[in-house]
Amino acid sequence: MTDFTSAETWRELKAALSRTLPEERLIDDPLRTLAYGTDASFYRLVPQLVVRPETEGELMTVLAECRARQLPVTFRAAGTSLSGQAVTDSVLIQMGQGWRGHEILESGRAIRLQPGVVGARANALLAPYGRKIGPDPASIGSCMIGGIAANNASGMCCGTAQNSYRTVRDLRVILADGTRLDTADPASVAAFRRSHASLVEGLERLSAETRANAALAERIRHKYRLKNTTGYALNSLVDFDDGIEILKHLMIGSEGTLGFISTITYDTVVDEPLKAAALAFFPDMASTCRATIALKQAPVSAVELMDRAALHSVERQPGMPAVLKTLPEGAAALLIDVRGNDDDELATRLAAVQATLEDIETLEPVTFTRDAATYALYWKIRKGLFPAVGAVRETGTTVIIEDVAFPIERLDEGVLALTDIFHRHGYHDAILFGHALEGNLHFVFPQGFEKPGEVERYQALMDEVAQLVGVEYGGSLKAEHGTGRNMAPYVELEWGPEAYALMWEIKALFDPDNLLNPDVILSRNPTLHLENLKPLPAADPIVDKCIECGFCEAICPSSDLTLTPRQRIVIRRELARLDTLEDQATEADKARMTQLEEAYVYHGIDTCAATGLCATQCPVGIDTGEMVRQLRRDRSLGKASLARRIGGHFSAATRLARGGLQAAGAARAVLGVNLMGKLSTGARRLSGNRLPQWSPALPKASPVRVLKRAPSGAADRDKVVYLPSCATRIFGPSHDDRESRSVMEITLALLDKAGFEVILPDMIGHLCCGMAFKSKGQYDQADHKARELNRELLAASQNGRYPVLCDTSPCTLQMQEHLDERLSLMEPVSFAHDHLLPRLSVTPLDERIAVHVTCSSTRMGLSDKFVTLARACARDVVVPAEISCCGFAGDKGFSVPELNASALEGLAEQVADCDAGYSNSRTCEIGLSQHGGIPYRSILSLLDRASRSAQAN
Repeated sequence: MTDFTSAETWRELKAALSRTLPEERLIDDPLRTLAYGTDASFYRLVPQLVVRPETEGELMTVLAECRARQLPVTFRAAGTSLSGQAVTDSVLIQMGQGWRGHEILESGRAIRLQPGVVGARANALLAPYGRKIGPDPASIGSCMIGGIAANNASGMCCGTAQNSYRTVRDLRVILADGTRLDTADPASVAAFRRSHASLVEGLERLSAETRANAALAERIRHKYRLKNTTGYALNSLVDFDDGIEILKHLMIGSEGTLGFISTITYDTVVDEPLKAAALAFFPDMASTCRATIALKQAPVSAVELMDRAALHSVERQPGMPAVLKTLPEGAAALLIDVRGNDDDELATRLAAVQATLEDIETLEPVTFTRDAATYALYWKIRKGLFPAVGAVRETGTTVIIEDVAFPIERLDEGVLALTDIFHRHGYHDAILFGHALEGNLHFVFPQGFEKPGEVERYQALMDEVAQLVGVEYGGSLKAEHGTGRNMAPYVELEWGPEAYALMWEIKALFDPDNLLNPDVILSRNPTLHLENLKPLPAADPIVDKCIECGFCEAICPSSDLTLTPRQRIVIRRELARLDTLEDQATEADKARMTQLEEAYVYHGIDTCAATGLCATQCPVGIDTGEMVRQLRRDRSLGKASLARRIGGHFSAATRLARGGLQAAGAARAVLGVNLMGKLSTGARRLSGNRLPQWSPALPKASPVRVLKRAPSGAADRDKVVYLPSCATRIFGPSHDDRESRSVMEITLALLDKAGFEVILPDMIGHLCCGMAFKSKGQYDQADHKARELNRELLAASQNGRYPVLCDTSPCTLQMQEHLDERLSLMEPVSFAHDHLLPRLSVTPLDERIAVHVTCSSTRMGLSDKFVTLARACARDVVVPAEISCCGFAGDKGFSVPELNASALEGLAEQVADCDAGYSNSRTCEIGLSQHGGIPYRSILSLLDRASRSAQAN
């Protein structure tokens, strides 16, 4: 740790902050400081204290207390930054739930956002207006507005015209001295000009001096013809002469070194609704670059370059075009994106692009597609390149991405020169890709630092790259990823002494004590980029390919409670590293390992929903939940005999569970909801949280007798095998819901209405897909139950002749992954959409409803069908934003109720005016009802209420 404090100083700081912030938002334990302090870069610094202020006032208090003790602070949003700008060994200020505010302005022509809003969420808010924010980084599904603005991140389509610098309208900022400025408020601006006259006048002085220095001013203008995030935004000094405007634009791209952006107002841009894309293949890089230069004048939205090595890295992934494997060495590709507001405009633009490419040799005819799935696949190829390299690297090495820009007219020379440098330094696995229209290239390569000579090899590479790009070609060493730590030692090389000195003057005006993110952007340490390198030791084959990019975090239900998938992996790696020390481990190492292991039980294992939703966001499909289930297996080996007994007497176990529900219902009737809740909470506390938490949403017991009177009809009826899950055989309708039928009753009635003959498997009370055991780590019993079920379903369906409907989505996914491929296994949404809607006459109900797309539905690709089905049945359908996994996870809503509560934070506000909610998992519906404040039911209930038999017409 940097030698600027004592242990007593940290105790004093925490004590001082605890007078304003609750203890749970002042984090200094070994597990969470390491987990929360890790970002997507290849650097590791562990903060002494992680603070989660929820308001501007709290943040100002944190800054004041740190300033009083001369303690540096670093601001963190999503931690997807790649250049080491969001790590610290001092105080890390992390954005939590209090920073997710937003406001649509002027019918979508502008949007006001707090820094904790995910970029994709901002675009979802703007979508109804046909608008979007200008910046569009590849990580927009997980990165936050605070990071987008602080790094001046751009992306595929925005170029330099629509980045944050060009589209910022106003900011609210908090400076190092705790002063707040709102540039949209004339009173705030006037007060700031009085209180900070020296800062405002200093900026105006620097602007006048820079514009008077013709050579420097021209150099700045030249540098910003390209994408450029190296150093501070010196273009603000030549673009503006007013101190407030200069300040506003200097904050963009300042990486938290000049102040904190608490709110940003963007002028939005048009989001053209019609999109087409082509993957164009060229025989060599020279022709690829000629095509790029030609396309610069064409009506394209984006042109993404990928070299042959980049295409190699993804060619074997599922769904990739077969042609990728047949391309010759030396070939390259351009992903060309064209958009329009209507069919005629799109057609005209496509024709212009085709004409532009007519005289340039391609390996195949250039064909544009408007098919949504193919279009998405092309962009998936491009966006997955960086993590894909990480996935194929040697275990124990990291992956490094750098981000440069060449003048577009010299792009082909630059690419060849860059490739030659990599090969000369032995980096034969490096790949090149990037935003070709801007001359912006990303180069990615695996790098180990453990072996002798590797740090020196990396340093020699970076020295030569910096000289080539920044000096010989006059390009940008950091085009869009921010300077960070890994390029801070090279800022002066690129900009020259005069401009570099100007940057230090700017830093001194804003932060004279150098307490805001020191060593980021500007550093006096020439070897900063070689220090505090992150170890990535082998920890578990399931997750060893993780590069800690953080793409998984936005949808994790425990992200605001304990750890995210990335953070669970970080701790597993640290435990693995400590374990390898063996005899070299100090007493401090051993104590640290014990602390991490003990804390990981709750933070890492118990509070993981383990639904696999993280794998849908991971570019290489890592399911961190699978790692957690394996850990649960290791911890529950002594319970295998109990699992076997339950599995062997499963019908009795479900009867016992129904009996428990009946007893709970009787107690509820006698004691009332409030007293029942208090008694349950008290009993759970006394048991050390071993007893499950009772919930007012706990339903009645399910009346399984309904299965004995399954409908039957004419022999010529189409047949379907119906498998009620163990959840629907246990949990019946809710106590307070007007829908008094169980899921089984609804399903049977609906199937009868649609004209199906229902076949029920034998031994139905004994059957289970195995998920209930697998989620606890009891793999052997899970496999045993799956084999039993497989046998019975094959018999009932006549070896797959008839489709099988399971009324619970997670169970269906489990069966699809483990049962015989001959079985056609469907859950409620897919079966209703594909088989019931065509047989029914549906009249949408005059209701406003909410739908919850379960994790399993998302993983099965059913999100669109889910919403389509709901919209066929109801006038108004709400899909709550930022509610992904509900966190109930089978029984965790009872055993770890805080996970369910955290995952559904904000749900009640979004569904407050809905009549009811609908989903396709009975256990999920319990938690949703509890925290949504409205009854949640099976989606089949909605369809049943909105439909009648088509034969009745």
